[in-house]
Amino acid sequence: MIASKLIKEDIIPLGPNDTIGEALSRMNDYKTAHFPVADNGKFIGVISEGDIFDLENTDVTLKKEFLHFDNYYVLHDQYVFDVLKLAGDQKLTLIPVIDRGGQYIGSITERDLICFFAASMSVDFPGGVVVLEVSVNDYSLTEIANIVETNDAKILSSYIVSKVNSTKLEVIIKVSRLDLGSILQTFERYGYRIIASFQESVDYDELKDNYDSLINYLNI
Repeated sequence: MIASKLIKEDIIPLGPNDTIGEALSRMNDYKTAHFPVADNGKFIGVISEGDIFDLENTDVTLKKEFLHFDNYYVLHDQYVFDVLKLAGDQKLTLIPVIDRGGQYIGSITERDLICFFAASMSVDFPGGVVVLEVSVNDYSLTEIANIVETNDAKILSSYIVSKVNSTKLEVIIKVSRLDLGSILQTFERYGYRIIASFQESVDYDELKDNYDSLINYLNI
């Protein structure tokens, strides 16, 4: 999934002649703490709520020289992992997308990322989640999938988390059944260490927590 495909809303950027008051109003409308600024379609930068919230004169225009614009953006053909990393590194609630000529195309909001995160985890499908710990040398997704499938289930999604200076991996799998008893027993029989398991029931707030955890992990 590339950045341009993640854009869900037609977010019109602020212009240099817009005021601080308008910027704060737009951020409130879109529930973001950042907003893109462009001049005749040419991307200028991102203005942050934290930089302007305490300014007394909300009629000041964005072209004033004392205002700070962060040069945060992704190119339209960058992959979603680049978007997530930028959001994590800079704690952004909105990421502008531009073309290689510097023209503003649109923006990816935090909610857009959460929706992608939800889809990639197959949250629309009922199932259970198992977290395994395996050594790097012993990891085999084929074997893990075979164990799940011998218990009349399928892997709906899987993720690997590696830790710095460790030979261990955490393998997180979502499977297509809620009753995990037989699957867990089979993993134990094959010598896998089970860190956690749970039946999955995810709402938006939980997805937001999971997204925040991912962003925090990317920022480590």
